[in-house]
Amino acid sequence: MNGPLIIVSGPSGVGKSTVVERLLAVSELPLMRSVSATTRPPRPGERDGVDYYFRTRERFEADIATGAFLEWARVHGDNYYGTPRRPVEEARRQGRGVVLVIDVQGAAQVRQKCPDAVSVFLLAPSDAAYLERLRGRATDDPEAIRRRLATATGEVARAAEYDYQIVNGDLDETVGLLHDVVKGAFARG
Repeated sequence: MNGPLIIVSGPSGVGKSTVVERLLAVSELPLMRSVSATTRPPRPGERDGVDYYFRTRERFEADIATGAFLEWARVHGDNYYGTPRRPVEEARRQGRGVVLVIDVQGAAQVRQKCPDAVSVFLLAPSDAAYLERLRGRATDDPEAIRRRLATATGEVARAAEYDYQIVNGDLDETVGLLHDVVKGAFARG
């Protein structure tokens, strides 16, 4: 029996990675996070093959052409992001649950290709909290923050496409709610 496929989306800076990392640390379930590929440069402390597979635009476009991605998208106007297909399929065949932390474009592709996927959209408690989180990351200049806010508006408008919506106000509560969703996906088999 295949393990479940769990999609986690939400605006940049809403806490997707933090929530999923905590989930993986506390869950007794056989779960793994899929490592995405991207053409954006690494942020300080990020490691190739652990945080992302950092690829050149040419390599990424070649992988698109050969169907190597379960999903891919061009995000924030210039960088590609995608989920390599093979590791996800192998893990699921072994009965492991796979968590994809992806944007709304990629999530739509995965839901179409994998109708058994369970999707969760994370929201910030408020617009002000979201802006504070983006600024607190200290990884983006003001123009990048402006672009991310514009993108977030369109992403939040698509939250209703997801099976579940969780407001990420309290980290432990958010992780608990996501864990309940994941346990339900394993139970459905």
